[in-house]
Amino acid sequence: ICLRLSRMPPGIYCPMEFWSKGENQNIQVDFLLPTGIYLNLSVSCNASLGTIKQVVWKHAQYEPLYHMLSDPEAYVFTCINQTAEQQELEDEQRRLCDIQPFLPVLRLVAREGDRVKKVINSQISLLIGKGLHEFDSVQDPEVNDFRTKMCQFCEERAAKRQQLSWAAWMEYNFPLQLEPMAKGLGTVYAVLLALQESFTFQISPKEFPITLMSYAIKKQATVFRHETLENPEDYTLQVNGKCEYLYGNYPLYQFQYIRSCLHRGLTPHLTMVHSSTIIAMRDEQTNCIASPPKMAAKPPPLPKKKVKESSDPVGSSPCGFMVFPYFSFPQLVVQAGLFHGNEMLCKTVSSSEVNVCSEPVWKQRLDFDINICDLPRMARLCFALYAVIEKAKKARSTKKKSKKAVSEASDCPIAWVNVMLFDYKDQLKTGECCLHMWSSFPDEKGELLNPMGTVQCNPNTESAAALVICFPSVASHPVYYPSFEGPAEHITYTWAVRGQKLQLKEILERRSHTELYEHEKDLVWKMRYDIRDQYPQALAKLLIITKWNKHEDVAQMISLLQTWPELPVLNALELLDFSFPDQYVGSFAINSLKKLTDHELFQYLLQLVQVLKYESYLDCELTKFLLDRALSNRKIGHFLFWHLRSEMHVPAVALRFGLILEAYCRGSTHHMKVLMKQGEALNKMKALNDFVKSSSQKAPKPQTKEMMHVCMKQETYLEALSHLQSPLNPNIILAEVCVDQCTFMDSKMKPLWIVFNNEETGGGGVGIIFKNGDDLRQDMLTLQMIQLMDILWKQEGLDLRMTPYGCLSTGDKTGLIEVVMHSDTIANIQLNKSNMAATAAFNKDALLNWLKSKNPGDALEQAIEEFTLSCAGYCVATYVLGIGDRHSDNIMIRETGQLFHIDFGHFLGNFKTKFGINRERVPFILTYDFVHVIQQGKTNNNEKFERFRGYCEKAYMILRRHGLLFLHLFALMKAAGLPELSCSKDIQYLKDSLALGKTDEEALKHFRLKFNEALRESWKTKVNWLAHNVSKDNRQ
Repeated sequence: ICLRLSRMPPGIYCPMEFWSKGENQNIQVDFLLPTGIYLNLSVSCNASLGTIKQVVWKHAQYEPLYHMLSDPEAYVFTCINQTAEQQELEDEQRRLCDIQPFLPVLRLVAREGDRVKKVINSQISLLIGKGLHEFDSVQDPEVNDFRTKMCQFCEERAAKRQQLSWAAWMEYNFPLQLEPMAKGLGTVYAVLLALQESFTFQISPKEFPITLMSYAIKKQATVFRHETLENPEDYTLQVNGKCEYLYGNYPLYQFQYIRSCLHRGLTPHLTMVHSSTIIAMRDEQTNCIASPPKMAAKPPPLPKKKVKESSDPVGSSPCGFMVFPYFSFPQLVVQAGLFHGNEMLCKTVSSSEVNVCSEPVWKQRLDFDINICDLPRMARLCFALYAVIEKAKKARSTKKKSKKAVSEASDCPIAWVNVMLFDYKDQLKTGECCLHMWSSFPDEKGELLNPMGTVQCNPNTESAAALVICFPSVASHPVYYPSFEGPAEHITYTWAVRGQKLQLKEILERRSHTELYEHEKDLVWKMRYDIRDQYPQALAKLLIITKWNKHEDVAQMISLLQTWPELPVLNALELLDFSFPDQYVGSFAINSLKKLTDHELFQYLLQLVQVLKYESYLDCELTKFLLDRALSNRKIGHFLFWHLRSEMHVPAVALRFGLILEAYCRGSTHHMKVLMKQGEALNKMKALNDFVKSSSQKAPKPQTKEMMHVCMKQETYLEALSHLQSPLNPNIILAEVCVDQCTFMDSKMKPLWIVFNNEETGGGGVGIIFKNGDDLRQDMLTLQMIQLMDILWKQEGLDLRMTPYGCLSTGDKTGLIEVVMHSDTIANIQLNKSNMAATAAFNKDALLNWLKSKNPGDALEQAIEEFTLSCAGYCVATYVLGIGDRHSDNIMIRETGQLFHIDFGHFLGNFKTKFGINRERVPFILTYDFVHVIQQGKTNNNEKFERFRGYCEKAYMILRRHGLLFLHLFALMKAAGLPELSCSKDIQYLKDSLALGKTDEEALKHFRLKFNEALRESWKTKVNWLAHNVSKDNRQ
């Protein structure tokens, strides 16, 4: 045997920047064959792995030991990826430039196991941004059991979906887009492409889709002389060029697409689609579902639970404590506390002070003043490590102020960690436990413990401080928390006198949210059965005063909960707060939320995802509820995916969110392909944005823009940025990217402005803004609230022509914003009508003249009405939400007349200050320019202005009636960790702006004062806008 041996040269390091720049070039790659032979070949960065494998085999046949190789399908490529891990590349449709190996070295190894399963696992890992092998390496029984259970749950949901009729499958795949309420409107002209021909019909908007289809079928039969008529029930209507369908027993005017066309004066373009086409789409999805990999067998049944009721106090004895890295502080102390939600179960305890060394050890028992039998099921043990600054060091300062500052900061927080006392199987923990801690960041409250923080340990074990504790054994057998056996047989009712009933009514209906006195708490607890029967919506107040550190009270509360009537959604949302951690309360709340329609659930989805961070265990009712609804409605699945995926970079939630994403993907493998396409497009946008940022520092904008276009015209970019569903709205198809219309904006992060075209829609282009470097979560929350306001107003018959444009966070300070086409900023409109920036802000005719130019003749009156309605809506919305930093560059107007606001960097009254002075003293923006347009340019047109004032007052009073909903939604969003929404003070702003402590008459008077103040002091807004215009040239 003659072997040709040659020394393999070292590989070239290929950073990620290399792959983004060199997609169209060839690269020398070393291929290691299973026979020990290596080949050095030049391959295109744009080539797929399947194509590369064919090239390798073609050259391998001329090499020694070729006869020992099996069929190419028996082997799979492996590489070292950018995170320095070996990765199997099962999906051979991926290109080399997408894989981006760390070194240009690919090794062929024998394929093991089921290839289809491996491909799915590989795709899931790529899609969720976390390798599934990381879940395996955790070696946590709770993780394994959760994966098994959720995999089975999602498989069953997928199997049920395959059995749906074509009409029911439509409801899953193409959920209806309906307006919450609509008025009867004129006449609809609908163009339908019925089979080969298109027909135009004049039809009342009160008719249903099936009526429109029956007209089309009759017309077709007449034109083509068909003897038999087809059944209209075998068809459905599709919006041209969109993944949107019109079906069901709803009048045409209630469909969002039809309403939009009516408002814009456009002809709706629809296509009749036969049920056989829908069935073929359903079957195609079904065929792509492969059987998921078999997970571990079900765990053996739990041993019979034994409950130890002991009067001995719980001991938490830290027997070893290691801190890495070394801290240069004089003394270290550990503080510990037991919590149930926000409630401290007993006094905190602290260790003794020890000197700093590489491995400080306390060997100290920490005793808590609570009995084991009184520990609630969701009790969590919270630790904080802090340093004590020695008082002697204060004398070094010569300034009194400095002395005071040092003395106040004597406790310096270093790290914190939380752990549950019971494991996920209800067993009281025993034995040694190593807890990797999270770094502390001092806050204004100065609290060391962080009970609201995660119970997950810090996964970054190499750099985190590690606290070793030892849970004591309190019995010779495992101790389990007792399971609930059912309602108590003997219930003792306490008869209340009339005075107590009146006092209870006053307490429960109290407008203020101050804490109750002890005698009031005793009365509420005493009359808990009356509350259940007469005031069931006050459950949260009863739970707050329940003594969760007394097992007798806990047992009675849980027993009472079994007979509690189902709550309205508003009250159920309140129970999802961190203050109510009990699992029975959580199950009760979720059960009350199951009546939510898909449209309503979508409105609250952002908050429900954030509340997952409060959960103590992986397997919880909220997770199952969200997965169940996501697998029943693809729109909910789409946004659940992105809300979870956007926070996968956060270590505290990466495990939980990653596991939920894996479960969703396994139950919806057909949707994975759509989401992967969106992920590829976002990756290309990020690479393009990085290129623009670096290029704009070296070259002027026109040159950078030209280079950007050259980059976008590469085949890989054109392919990735075409024919995908928009992440902002999965109904919209981004067909072809219009490279020549794409640009980037001038702000610091150089956001990309990307325009797509879809000829089938018959309309203009679709624009999206890609941002990388700005946190869009606050914008997303604000726009969600504006959309909710719009829905509440429409339900009351008030359409204020709002523009809650799409905004979606997709990753770490990364996301997309919908471009509202055919609109411009007030600054641009004013500057284009003025020669000088200094005078532009005072040009009162600029807005009206611009609207006249865009709406000639009779159209102007409708445009002014649109302006008046939308101006009223945004005046109220921005006032209620306390939106700050308002200037002429973040207020825009559409050519149709609709006014809308953008860029919500400050809310809840967190206004900008300059030199310590609040620059924004005006409650909301109502300048004389706006009034000039509302009054149609006539100074004495008071009738129009009073109508505008009436719109504002009506809109405000409607929001007041739903004030608790806004409070609950903002309270749940505290879990997001937004800088301007972190404490009760932030939510207090909402209570004040909605005047929730006042009667309706008092609140209306309060609003009128604010309205008049805004009008009276509008000159201050003008001055602010003048300063803004002078400092920034808005002309492009």
